[in-house]
Parts: sequence; structure tokens; C-alpha cells
Amino acid sequence: MKNRIWAVDALRGLALLNMLAYHAMYDWVYIFGHPSGWYDIFSTPCHVWQQYICWSFLLLSGYSFSLAKNPWKNGLVTAGCAVVLSAVTILFMPGEAIWFGVLHLNACAVLLTCLVRPALERLPAAPALAGCAALFALTNQLPWGYLGFERWHLAAVPDALYRANLFWLGLPDLTRFASADYFPLLPWVFLFWCGVFAARLWRPAPGAPPRALAPLCAIGRHTLPLYMLHQPVIYGALWLLHL
Repeated sequence: MKNRIWAVDALRGLALLNMLAYHAMYDWVYIFGHPSGWYDIFSTPCHVWQQYICWSFLLLSGYSFSLAKNPWKNGLVTAGCAVVLSAVTILFMPGEAIWFGVLHLNACAVLLTCLVRPALERLPAAPALAGCAALFALTNQLPWGYLGFERWHLAAVPDALYRANLFWLGLPDLTRFASADYFPLLPWVFLFWCGVFAARLWRPAPGAPPRALAPLCAIGRHTLPLYMLHQPVIYGALWLLHL
């Protein structure tokens, strides 16, 4: 694929492999009940690992937005896959139901960016990138009732804003909303836009990847179908292992 930026494909493939490993461990420990001395989703190392996966996917998705020939189509296809994912988890794994996960976020971020693209393109890239990074940090804990990043809570958000349960926006009523995978528009669309603006600041020339990285790039070119298939395959393999 000489017309593709192989570095982006390689990074996307690396993120996908990390996600496969993370979800395989999740299924092994939390669904099939095997104790683990190191894999604990509430521990700092696992949280950093999980956040790296999410950050890299969203940054790369935003970066790839300006490279797409038909971003509207990409957003609608991703939205359809997100609906399928929700339906399957609600019907077959209600305890692990996904109402607004990373796939829903990605679809909404792509479609929203299509709508506001003219406005985004009028902004200078470097200051806009810095501004989006600051807004992402400021709203990072918004779904949990605070302004601030991770454990640094700058201010509490009024409870009244959460009563309408606008979970898709980032204002969930946590007394009646739960999702096994949850990535609302706020704060995550700001990270997606960081990738959009980064693409204007740095874009290497396309070309064929080094031979050693060709398999990784091949994985990175097919992230959506691999994402849709990975959990059934992992779960099925572990289920067979436990027969």
C-alpha cells in the first residue's frame, strides 16, 4: 500500500494488539474467574495500559480523519457497528452491556467533525491542538462529577446537570446508568480533535512499510472488522479451553 502512511497503520496495529491482550486478560480474570497476581483493572498499571490503548486509538482516528476519502461513510459504518455491538451485548451479555463505548464515541466524533469541519479548518493548528488538549484535561473527570484530570479534581460539577442522564454527552446519572465500556463525547472528542489538528502539523510521506513491520501495518489497515470480531473469538477460544 504505497499510497498509505505506514507509520499510522503500524501504530494502529500496535494499539489493536494491545487491546486484544487487555481484553483477553479481562475475559480470563473477570468472566472465567481466574485469579491474577498482576491484572487488576482498578490498579494503576492496568489503568495506564487501558488509557494508552484508548488514547492511541482516538488520536490515530482523529489523525486519520483528514486522510479519509469519505469520512461520512466511515462514520456511518462505524455507527452501524456500534449499534450491532450494543444489541449483541444487551441480548447475550446483559451484565456486560455496552451503551456508549469507544466505537459509539468514534462514530459520533467522526460525524460531528464532518459537520464542524469548516470551522475547525479555520483555526490555527498549533493553538487549536493545545486548546483541545487543555479542554480534554479539564473535562477528563466530567462523567464522574468533577472538572479535572484523573485524580486531580479542580471543582465539583452541579448535580442538576446529571439528572437528565445525558450519558452520551458525558453527563450520566450514575444512579441509573452503567455501561461495560463507556466513552462519552466529553471529554473524548477533544482528544479526537487533537489528532485532527496534529495531522495538519505533521504528515510524513506515504510509502511502503519496512518488511518487518508489514504484518503490523496489515493489522492496522483492518482495525474495525478485527475490533468487531475480537471479543467473540477470544471468548469462544477461552470457552473451548474450559470445556
